[in-house]
Amino acid sequence: MSSAQQTADPGLYLPRSARIEAVADLTAREKFFRLTLDRPLGHQPGQFVMVTVPGMGECAISITCGPREDNILEMVIRKAGNLTGVIHGLKAGDTLGVRGPFGRGFDLAEFHGRDVLVVAGGLGLVPLRSLLTPMIADHGRFGRITLITGARTPAETLFREELARWREKDNVEVIEMVDSTAHLPWDGRVGLVTTPIGALGLDAARTTVVLCGPPVMYKFVLLELDRHYHVPAERIFIDLERRMRCGVGKCGHCQINQAYCCQQGPVFRYSELRDFPEALA
Repeated sequence: MSSAQQTADPGLYLPRSARIEAVADLTAREKFFRLTLDRPLGHQPGQFVMVTVPGMGECAISITCGPREDNILEMVIRKAGNLTGVIHGLKAGDTLGVRGPFGRGFDLAEFHGRDVLVVAGGLGLVPLRSLLTPMIADHGRFGRITLITGARTPAETLFREELARWREKDNVEVIEMVDSTAHLPWDGRVGLVTTPIGALGLDAARTTVVLCGPPVMYKFVLLELDRHYHVPAERIFIDLERRMRCGVGKCGHCQINQAYCCQQGPVFRYSELRDFPEALA
């Protein structure tokens, strides 16, 4: 969504009431929320919303569901401060304010007919689920879909049951990694998300790559991709969802040189970012 589109739509500045339909614990710090809006959100994968608690404030939250024709919005929220702590205390039947969607997301048409490698570290799987869900649901329109997820321990992995269902789909490969088992039961692999990349046998000419995770991850994933495959920079997408703040380019917290992530992003091609090393720092 362009800056002009955002300015033309006053509804983006006025929170809509959203009713919480379901809340579920994913980990000790993350909760899954399903909300009903007054009308369909009309978002692209990779976009985000501003979530409001009246009298408390608002925060930028990634959308974790794919585009939908109904009024449902799905989010995963980490308890990281006073506001998110209040949200974690809400239950089904309570309401929140929602503004958006904001930012530039993924154009699914660009992925049609192509192999797709998705690397999601930590909370990176939350926004990238909005891309993976429609791709896997309609996987016949895409080539081979490979997902590498990473977490520090099994207790911090997200969407385990859903990942297991995806793994059963034709032409879909899911590789789960943890840094350490922390003496917990684990049937995935131990190591960094970079570890499996060299053995994937990607066809660089027909592969699109999507990355989202902690900034330290990007450097080493990009090095591995360059070492083994030389995927063109314009075919590598990076979701900088961690930089989102106000959504309208006013607070300046997401600014990288002349670019505002909340408007030109959070989804960027690597070809747009490689001259801005601070973007991936």
